[in-house]
Amino acid sequence: MPPAQAEAFIRALAAANPSPRTELEYKDPFTLLVAVVLSAQTTDAAVNRVTPALFAAAPTPAAMAALGEEGIARYIRSIGLWQSKARNVAALSRLLVEHHGGQVPREREALEALPGVGRKTANVVLNVAFGENTMAVDTHIFRLGNRTGLAPGRTPREVEDLLVARCPPELLRDAHHWLILHGRHVCKARMPECWRCVARAYCGYPDKVLVPPPGR
Repeated sequence: MPPAQAEAFIRALAAANPSPRTELEYKDPFTLLVAVVLSAQTTDAAVNRVTPALFAAAPTPAAMAALGEEGIARYIRSIGLWQSKARNVAALSRLLVEHHGGQVPREREALEALPGVGRKTANVVLNVAFGENTMAVDTHIFRLGNRTGLAPGRTPREVEDLLVARCPPELLRDAHHWLILHGRHVCKARMPECWRCVARAYCGYPDKVLVPPPGR
């Protein structure tokens, strides 16, 4: 996909959703960080079902560290990989208290040093909590970038770098939201709902599904 076509694709998504936001529910950088860690290989909806009670019991890193791995686990057993996530949330909370004064750091290196936090999670926190122009590539964006030709790549980092290069700078902060929401709700894994895609005219996918199946 030529750069001008990629820009048109992103601008079409922007026009349809001028004020995008994450679907994860959070109150501050710490609760956002925990929610993103919990969302790995789990839907945002599933995370949103468990975090209100968890955050009511432990709204700060100190409280979460005091709750501990077993205490955290009691709240999150319904989501995937809950054992490792409970362990990571307890450990990252202790590190925030011990090394960052109970605050979520704004530096990528410091974020990625926390248990359970990789580049994608760090990008989400930097973007949503701190307003930085980052591009967090999850499975939805990776699929969309390759399927549409918007940003083909063999790895999430290749897709991320190409998206950053092709996205107009003034749209970069919100582009993560436009793309993930589009991949989650329209350009779906099993069958893309091309018949309602606002960026269809700029998409390079050769097998567009232009007519909804019966019942849709």
